[in-house]
Amino acid sequence: MGANSSSISELPENEYLKKLSGAEPISENDPFWNQLLSFSFTTPTNSADLKLLEEATISVCKSLVEKNPRTGNLGSLIKVFLSRTKELKISAECQNHLFIWQAHNALFIICCLLKVFISRMSEEELQLHFTYEEKAPGSYGTECEDLVEELLCCLIQLIVEIPLLDITYSISLEAVTTLIVFLSCQLFHKEILRESIIHKYLMHGRCLPYTSRLVKTLLYNFIRQERSPPPGTHVFQQQTDGGGLLYGIASGVATGLWTVFTLGGVGSKPTPQLEQCSPLANQSLLLLLVLANLTDAPDTPNPYRQAIMSFKNTQDSTAFSSPNPHAFQINFNSLYTALCEQQKSDQATLLLYMLLHQNSNVRTYVLARTDIENLVLPILEILYHVEERNSHHVYMALIILLILTEDDGFNRSIHEVILKNITWYAERVLTEISLGSLLILVVIRTIQYNMTRTRDKYLHTNCLAALANMSAQFRSLHQYAAQRIISLFSLLSKKHNKVLEQATQSLRGSLGSNDSPLPDYAQDLNVIEEVIRMMLEIINSCLTNSLHHNPNLVYALLYKRDLFEQFRTHPSFQDIMQNIDLVISFFSSRLEQAGAELSVERVLEIIKQGAVALPKDRLRKFPELKFKYVEEEQPEEFFIPYVWSLVYNSAVALYWNPHDIQLFTMDSG
Repeated sequence: MGANSSSISELPENEYLKKLSGAEPISENDPFWNQLLSFSFTTPTNSADLKLLEEATISVCKSLVEKNPRTGNLGSLIKVFLSRTKELKISAECQNHLFIWQAHNALFIICCLLKVFISRMSEEELQLHFTYEEKAPGSYGTECEDLVEELLCCLIQLIVEIPLLDITYSISLEAVTTLIVFLSCQLFHKEILRESIIHKYLMHGRCLPYTSRLVKTLLYNFIRQERSPPPGTHVFQQQTDGGGLLYGIASGVATGLWTVFTLGGVGSKPTPQLEQCSPLANQSLLLLLVLANLTDAPDTPNPYRQAIMSFKNTQDSTAFSSPNPHAFQINFNSLYTALCEQQKSDQATLLLYMLLHQNSNVRTYVLARTDIENLVLPILEILYHVEERNSHHVYMALIILLILTEDDGFNRSIHEVILKNITWYAERVLTEISLGSLLILVVIRTIQYNMTRTRDKYLHTNCLAALANMSAQFRSLHQYAAQRIISLFSLLSKKHNKVLEQATQSLRGSLGSNDSPLPDYAQDLNVIEEVIRMMLEIINSCLTNSLHHNPNLVYALLYKRDLFEQFRTHPSFQDIMQNIDLVISFFSSRLEQAGAELSVERVLEIIKQGAVALPKDRLRKFPELKFKYVEEEQPEEFFIPYVWSLVYNSAVALYWNPHDIQLFTMDSG
């Protein structure tokens, strides 16, 4: 990357990098900085390119770690960056490409160095590296002790104050990425960080007043999904399709500018995937999730989480219910649209979960939307493609459904939304189906997948809880949805009989031998009976609350009536079976009276007539089925590793050596 360098392989020998990491201190006023910061290349926006860059510069970084206590060159570089950011807003307004270009380059180098420093030392050691100056070897500066806070505050100001233009896109992205890197200390600890120097800076002092503006800006970055401008936009216009970007710059920049080196190439064509994505939106969302999941300080709750919990719609003119210094307003319509469009990513689903669970204003708004299918359908697709998704993504999608189904209005409205041609549902052609029936189909499919593959009780419980919440409002169930409800019960019944048979055989075999311990079939039987009871309660809830609205369910029940025989006298199910048994007997009798060989249409007609004739007081009333999602104790033990696994696995703008990671194992994401 020197005057003649043009490839990554030459970086370790680059004269400017060697001087930066060398034994000689460099004053912040030295012309060297103009030379160092005058390189032009497209900033890497994927982890593969950054891996190449890190491998090429690791020797330089290690040398700086060793020499910086004597030279203070890291502090000098940061001061150079800080001095240049003071004019950034004016530079953006005046289209001063050169000034923004060099400020971006300074921040890019700082970010690369920080990532290596943080992965190799404690926060206390890192803080010391910010205090070293070019006085005597190992001496400390008094005025520099807050250089960490000054840099953090500067990055936040840059994000919230610099207008997002083509020429400022790269430096805005770099500022967001650098904040993520600052917080990445967590990656190198197995335990959740509850007291962190960086967290303290962000939750107190000079950074605190920017909390709401930072959260709002990051949300708007996610909402807008601004695509990355064409490569080289933040520098100068290219003269040729693949040519160099170095021109004679008559603005006082020292000679000896770095020539272009390419990672994807400044002049190379971006891939279609990169053309469609927004690195800034992706990184902003990841930073928002990291900030929202920081642990509370001993004396202060996490202000970023407070901001996320309390913001309101710009259309809402009512006063905030309680004084909150971090409250703000945002356009809910734009936020809703972005959430609907971005659910293919884990991080967007996690954001939706957080907003529905923690922000009552967002939850109320979402539940009042008349186009709720735009949000629910992407969530159902996540569950439908369960084989392709990681377990955390599936859990988040399922919990979102559970939260939505806590609302009776939602449970009624989904049966009024009629969908046409659901192309991604492959088991059966669905030319027309209600959103409610589709939701039932997908949740039942998830249960069946879980029974045969993952066997996760938590997944089972939440699926059944969502169905139970909806059951009293089941309306006009599609015949296929009704069939699948009874088919699931059939599957559970077979599993129950199989476990019962295994337990009996095991018990017989053990009578003649005391050598080997018995498998715990009693526990398996208990679990399966809990699930069966839940299914019976769901069917019962539908029959007692909306029998006349669901002839297809009654039809499916009658068609498979033999399934329920074995449970009529079972002590665990006798009470709940009374209503189901009554319905089966009542409608069976009416069908027998109508004669043999009835068509499907005629059977349904008899069922509809019978539903009106059946006295409601004959059906025993049970307590309403209502399940509410409750976050587990110490949710940070789940969410913090999950969020950092998303950061680690993100294809955009960051790379860490997997061998350095302590927070989670590589297969946990």
